[in-house]
Amino acid sequence: QVQLVESGGGLVQPGGSLRLSCAASGSIFSIYVMGWYRQAPGKQRELVATITRGGTITDADSVKGRCTISRDNAKNTVYLQMNNLKLEDTAMYYCNAEIQTQPVSAPFAYWGQGTQVTVSS
Repeated sequence: QVQLVESGGGLVQPGGSLRLSCAASGSIFSIYVMGWYRQAPGKQRELVATITRGGTITDADSVKGRCTISRDNAKNTVYLQMNNLKLEDTAMYYCNAEIQTQPVSAPFAYWGQGTQVTVSS
């Protein structure tokens, strides 16, 4: 059993900052790519940023220069530092991780339950 638990969402004014965290726990042999996705009401889920175990980052153009993804492999945790938040950043933010639970098993993509980020004046 694997769980991803997000935290750090909330209500913030435009221009403000938030730091999201996502901790993976359970039967974990290895974690490959970890990332953040978001889904606004009425829209499809979209990539925010991903980071490999080695630290290679992919991020969306919409957040470049404002959001920084990082991870602590020892803690099985991924972070998303979001600065200069805009109204359009309002969404449910989901953590995703490709996790191998056994040495001989293939990695599987797990999702967290989501944490709400609301940017409003």
